[in-house]
Amino acid sequence: MTSQNTKNNDVAAFILAGGESSRMGRDKAMLEIGGVTMLDRTIGVIRSVGIEPVIVGAPKQFARNVETSVLDDDWPAAGPLGGIATALRASPKPWSLIVACDLPYLTPEWMEFLLVRGGLSVADAVVPMNDGGPEPLCAVYAKSAAPPIVAALESGLRRVTEALTRLRVEYLEPAEWKGFDSGGLLFKNMNQPADYAQAQATLGRRATS
Repeated sequence: MTSQNTKNNDVAAFILAGGESSRMGRDKAMLEIGGVTMLDRTIGVIRSVGIEPVIVGAPKQFARNVETSVLDDDWPAAGPLGGIATALRASPKPWSLIVACDLPYLTPEWMEFLLVRGGLSVADAVVPMNDGGPEPLCAVYAKSAAPPIVAALESGLRRVTEALTRLRVEYLEPAEWKGFDSGGLLFKNMNQPADYAQAQATLGRRATS
């Protein structure tokens, strides 16, 4: 598998970084692991597969901290679903990789696999499935997903998993992605301080092993 598949030319990438981080108590995007912020870490993983990402969030919040384009959220009070709609509205490509900023265990190898599967799909979205349900915040979405998602937002819906029921979704089962992380942490995010502490410890061990 190459690190820069030619199909990646048909993919834009967006990092969702507009949440309030209320349970964490501080901005998750700026949390550091090994001296690197989560935002920079996510930018680096996406760049490693040959795509320059765009941040979806508040430009004033990030303009001084990154050398990456920042897109103002069209639906700032609508959570991640609003960020996905914003990304798809702005995307110049047939497919969009959309990733939350608080997923510390993502790897370039997994990201490349996801992009290849997206390039082969005829669905509206390609979404990993975990034991607890879908993982729509590390997934690829086709332009065709935009109208149903906007319609869902306009009807008052806010849960991303509920919006997926309005799309044609190709799910990637755990057997397909656990080869990239046998520990099952690939999509574990950081909602609370304990999650942050676990990520620091786990990734610290991996770095020294």
